[in-house]
Amino acid sequence: MGLSGRTPSWECGTLPALPVAISLARSPSKVGTVKAILRVTLVTKHDLTKHDLSKYLTNMIVLSAHRLYTPQEEIPEPLLFIEDGLISAVTSRAQTEIPRNATVVDLIKDSAGAILAPGFVDIHIHGGAGLDVMRASPAELPNLNKFLTMHGVTGYFPTTVAAPLDKTCAALERMADAIEAVPGSNGNAVQARPLGIHLEGPFLSHKRRGVHPPEYLVAPTLEIFERLWQAARGQVRMMTIAPELPGALEVIAEAARRKVCVSIGHSDAVLEAARAGVRAGARHATHTFNAMRPLDHRDPGILAEVLTDSRLTADIIVDGIHVAPEVVQLFLQAKGIERAVLITDATAAAGMPDGTYQLGPIQVEVKDGRCTMDGKLAGSVLTMDCAVRNVTQFAGWSLQNAVRAATLNPARAAGLAQGYGVLAPGAEANLVVLNPGGEVRQTFIRGRAA
Repeated sequence: MGLSGRTPSWECGTLPALPVAISLARSPSKVGTVKAILRVTLVTKHDLTKHDLSKYLTNMIVLSAHRLYTPQEEIPEPLLFIEDGLISAVTSRAQTEIPRNATVVDLIKDSAGAILAPGFVDIHIHGGAGLDVMRASPAELPNLNKFLTMHGVTGYFPTTVAAPLDKTCAALERMADAIEAVPGSNGNAVQARPLGIHLEGPFLSHKRRGVHPPEYLVAPTLEIFERLWQAARGQVRMMTIAPELPGALEVIAEAARRKVCVSIGHSDAVLEAARAGVRAGARHATHTFNAMRPLDHRDPGILAEVLTDSRLTADIIVDGIHVAPEVVQLFLQAKGIERAVLITDATAAAGMPDGTYQLGPIQVEVKDGRCTMDGKLAGSVLTMDCAVRNVTQFAGWSLQNAVRAATLNPARAAGLAQGYGVLAPGAEANLVVLNPGGEVRQTFIRGRAA
């Protein structure tokens, strides 16, 4: 018998006025029917806002929303089951009973049309909230993590800039410390986590270096790569390299052997040099079109390889500044929904007012959303949720496909474990709640709300 003497309905808009967590017993009859028993946990509006669910009856949490993106498929009226920080089931109200002693949270109460999606994964980010990842102390890094969580990011790759090797190695050691820290050990905080390191530099083309200081660029050698690898204690997951440089192919092959995602970028490579990099083990491309030899119809260069080779995934900065909307559309058509990856390339200036900010060893100026040094673009102030919305506007992609480019695709491209970037049984319950316009309403880390 339900609370009012009848079986409760789980259709949208028919839950009680206040969100209620109800302990339910399985009905021995048809699958999909439920019977409520009298044991009830009341979740007040205050509790729901915080989503501090650890104090309720059991460790099983069931999230209810309007839609869910896995992101390969869309599930209407979904139920997402979480136990001990992991997803135990993804199903729908039409197909599944609510298990006994589950704590049910109806996200639609807080956000009409609530959409559950995997937490965003940013594999190229230099900072945010006034903090640069190469300079931030362990005590400061949680401020960046909290900022990213506000924008739906649950995992990211802190990314280096070309700098003196000793300073780069010191920064890599600090990054490795943060990656290896036990989740939640920092005051039991619920926030985005660094998952691996992206080396952007020092193996870059002088001609296509962007704002990377030329004095800190070096020719690729196995000795320098090994020094960086040891400083990072093997936490390097991604490396940007110009494949045309002498020694690059040997370094690419060794990095790929160590399961590093080798990405071609900051490159003036002709077509054959780019293809040689792919044959050596490169499988991704860094901020496509930016800091690359321009596409020419008779001398297509690296961009022809990036856009036409199905073995390569590729990322792009969709802020409306780095790449024109029409070219974003061209890129997305070329790489498709399985190989297009969104990044922010955000600097310490992201989320901050106009002013001067640090980017590794250099200072950059931010004005009217543009981050520059001596008139050259120097990273961005983009957030991942904004990038997702821009893709829907610039290219007419569905929100589901745009979400995929910020979740599953970067996780797969970077070689992260199977449970990242997807909502599926066994995956960590890292997810974001969006409204139909792609705005972030809530972020969860291992089933706990930030």
